Amino acid sequence: MTTTVLAAVRQFSQAKMGDDETGHGFDHIQRVVGLADRLVQAYPQADRVLTLTAAYLHDVIDEKLVTDTVAASDEVRQFLNQQGLTAEQVATVFLIMDNMSYHKTLDGTAKPLPLEGQIVQDADRLDAIGAIGIARAIYFGGHFGEKIYDPAVKPRAAMTHAEYRNLNNETIINHFYEKLLTLKDLMNTTAAKKLAEHRQQVMLDFLAEYKAEWNAEA
Repeated sequence: MTTTVLAAVRQFSQAKMGDDETGHGFDHIQRVVGLADRLVQAYPQADRVLTLTAAYLHDVIDEKLVTDTVAASDEVRQFLNQQGLTAEQVATVFLIMDNMSYHKTLDGTAKPLPLEGQIVQDADRLDAIGAIGIARAIYFGGHFGEKIYDPAVKPRAAMTHAEYRNLNNETIINHFYEKLLTLKDLMNTTAAKKLAEHRQQVMLDFLAEYKAEWNAEA
């Protein structure tokens, strides 16, 4: 695989994700790619171009973003074949895309990821936390009409996939406790774990300040 292929993958991703309004747009994709490229430097045994290909495409077939995942998958597979990827490389990209989502962790169906997939998963999770993560959570919640906060609505625990996708009576602030604050300890790579420490504290500081202001204590 070459950088020429990577340029084509970038263009394909931008065409698919450029109009997203849920916080998973091409700006998110670019940050994930940037983080993956940063992380992969610490792991020379990983295939950089394959890693970045998966990073560019990781949301293109996501069930929460596309109505027909089968058709989306077929289109991605045809595109990768046209770029000259081997059957093994295509299979690896799909292994990563199909098994890196958080909901796979909830229902226990995730297959083990290769190092390239672990890096992409870490990069995606890093973009879900910290200051960017705060902004994306509010943006996503607003898009789906969630309440910002209701102290009477407690965070859910031990959710199934179906429960996780059910946004009825969900609040944006609860999403931090239900998912975002758990991501730091789910990082695969040492490099990502180090980056996650600061982003975790940013979220904790935000939540403390938010609740203090909510209660007129600050």
